[in-house]
Formats: sequence, C-alpha cells, structure tokens
Amino acid sequence: MAEDKNKKPSVWSKYTEEDKAALNKLCDGYIDFLSRCKTERESVREAIACAEKSGYKNLDDVIRSGEKLNPGDKVYYQFMKKSVVLFQIGTEPIERGLKILGAHIDTCRLDIKQNPLYEDGGLYQWVTLPLAMHGVVVKKDGTVLEIVIGEDEKDPVFCVTDLLVHLSQEQMKKAAAKVIDGENLDILVGNYPLKEGDKESVKAGILKILEEKYKIETEDFLSAELALVPAGKARSLGLDESMVLGYGQDDRVCSYTSLVAMLEIANQSIGKTACCLLVDKEEIGSFGATGMESKFFENALAEVMNACGDYSELKLRRALQNSFMLSSDVSSAYDALYASSYDKKNVAYLGKGMVFNKFTGARGKSGASEANAEYVGKLRDVLDKNNVSYQFSELGKVDLGGGGTIARIVAVYGMEVIDSGVAVLSMHAPWEATSKIDIYETKKGYSAFLKDI
Repeated sequence: MAEDKNKKPSVWSKYTEEDKAALNKLCDGYIDFLSRCKTERESVREAIACAEKSGYKNLDDVIRSGEKLNPGDKVYYQFMKKSVVLFQIGTEPIERGLKILGAHIDTCRLDIKQNPLYEDGGLYQWVTLPLAMHGVVVKKDGTVLEIVIGEDEKDPVFCVTDLLVHLSQEQMKKAAAKVIDGENLDILVGNYPLKEGDKESVKAGILKILEEKYKIETEDFLSAELALVPAGKARSLGLDESMVLGYGQDDRVCSYTSLVAMLEIANQSIGKTACCLLVDKEEIGSFGATGMESKFFENALAEVMNACGDYSELKLRRALQNSFMLSSDVSSAYDALYASSYDKKNVAYLGKGMVFNKFTGARGKSGASEANAEYVGKLRDVLDKNNVSYQFSELGKVDLGGGGTIARIVAVYGMEVIDSGVAVLSMHAPWEATSKIDIYETKKGYSAFLKDI
C-alpha cells in the first residue's frame, strides 16, 4: 500500500540547533552561487575556483608534465569552459568503477542571435520581466570580453514586451504554447535617437554605446555567446525563510550540492575513485561538444587512468560499466494549485527530503532510464545509515508528459544510475522555489553516497 507522505513527521522536527546552523550556512552559500553564476561558463569558473582552493590540480597540467597520479590526488578537467569534471583518486583500481555525482549547469534562458540589432517603430512567462545580459564576446584577435549587464543596481536592464490586455482578444484565442511566438521574444535595448530624422538613428545610438562602452562592433555578435536571464539576486522565500526563490535552480541546486559534497571529501581516503561531473546542454537534449552525449567525460577518464599508469581500452570500458552514479537532477514538487496534474501518492513534496526518481521519461517510461531494484536497495541502506531523509516520486501524472535527464546517456555504459535531487516548484519559470531542508538533505545524501557506496 502506498505511503501517505503528508502523514510523515516533518523533517524539520528532527533537526538540532547545530543542524539548523549547518543548513543555513549551506543555503547562504547556495543563494550566493545562484545570484552570481547564471550561465554555464560562470558556474564552471566558480567550480574551478572552489576546487583549486581544495587542492585540485588542472588535469591538462598533469598531462603536460607527465606527472603520475596516486591515491588521494585530486584533478579537474574543464572542457570549452562550459563543462567540468572533478576526480579524486581512490585506493582501488579505477577499472573497478567510480562513484559519480552528475548534474547539469545549463539553464533556461533567451539566447541572443548573431544578427540581433534592428529598429522598427521607434519564453512565455518571460515577457515584461527585467532581464540581465550575461555571456562573452570573442574578438577576431581572440580577445574575450566578459559581459554582465543588469545585475548591478546601477545597470540598465532589458525586457520583452507584451501586448496590452485591452488589445489581446485575438492573442487570447491562441493555444498557451503560441501566446508568445518564439520569433516575438525580442528585447528592448533603446529608444534614444542618435540624431533626429536619420533612418535607424536609435540603432546607431545603441551601436555607438556598444563600441564606446563595451568595445563591441556589430560583427562581433557573430562570435558571441550572449543570453538574457532574469535580473536580480536569489532570495530566501517565506516569512519563515524556509525556502529559496531564484532563477535557474534546475539544475544548479543539484550541481551546487554535488560540488559541495565532493569538496568535503577532499582530505579523506576513499576506496573507489570519486567524481563530480557538471555538464552543459541538458535542457536542449545534452547534444553538442559540451553536452553529456559527447565523449568529453569518457576522454577525461581515459586521461586520468593513463596518468595513474593503468589505462587500456578494456579497463576504461570496465571502469564505466562498474560505476555507480547519481544523476543529480531536480523533480517536480506537488503544487496544490495544480493538484490534478499529479499523482499525490507518487509525487515529491517540499520539505520531505531528498528525491529519487526510479525512472524518468515521457508518458510512463518512454525514453527512460530505470534504476535496478538491487541498486535502489543498496542506496536505501546507505541513506538510512547516514540518517538522510528521502522520498521517491514521479514527475507527474503518467499521461500528461514527462522529461529526461543525463541518466539515460550514462546508462548506455551499463553503469548503475538513478535520478536524485531536490523537488522544485514552478520548474522552468523565471523564478523557481525550493525548500532549504530539501537542499540540505540532498547534500547529506550526496555526501553519504561518496562516503559509503
């Protein structure tokens, strides 16, 4: 018979003052991370900075020097500045498998096209919100300009306009997915004409600002990666400050807790080699050179094994197949306003702890990865021994849709993998909500996994 999660005692009830202090410390760091790292490049840069403080070395430097890696050594490998993987070498041969925390660091955003500027007439919820611009512009000589506009209170912001409700009669007849067409998600960047009467004078004024203030010419947009994201800092949510409201918590809530758990074992001796994998492109299917579908992780592992003096193609295949992984990704949280979209017996609830999805996919298990029962049993034992509160869930009602994660990709290797993470309200909206206690319990779960699996 299914368990009634609402009748379980609150996770908060078992917390001591010491536990609450540790929770608040973790969540303060997380809120700061959410506020500062809104793109995959920014997240990779932060992860590397934290790793180097914990004694990690760049794998590229190890390869160039011919240095041998030994148990206890810690290395990181970044790929195209958009994905990064951390390894801590264990005492067991790597071919016996790794313990892997894998999360994605890309988020929903509006990408700026290569020919973005035009003048005419002097994502759904994203209209009329203040937006900030983040990204890089690469000049022909290789100079990289880091761009962040809209986060400082003195900065201007941007927005996508919406049709006034007084004239929206035809618009309201459209299906929800078509209310705002993708080609109509243009942003406002200016209104002041450089010279009255000249054609496209506002555009000319914007180009002058870009050149004088930011050293950007029109053609530089061809080699730029710029995105619009909700402007502003993440905040504590609720009068009791028990939750977090912020942009892009899918999946930075799991990437941050995975990174923290990985760095916590930096000075511990471990058996199986530990790994924290933070990847790009999950929100668009994990394709591309920096997505999980690419070979960058496999190649990095091969280099690590070679630096340990123990590489062969067969051993690499064994290492991948013998590994245990938590595909660290979020799940939907029950929202009473949309109760009909969920199976109440099989949905995650805010404040009930770490979430596991035994299988993901669309309309049941289509396109899914499903964890073996033996692996689930092993995880339950580890979590219970470490006093971690957790719950099992599905994304929503079977026939309403679904979603995927990187679990299905690594499952191809034959490794044991399951989706696990934090329940999120308003997933993929500009501002998403999570429970602080779920964040802390998830970090505890990841730590227990790295320690005891």
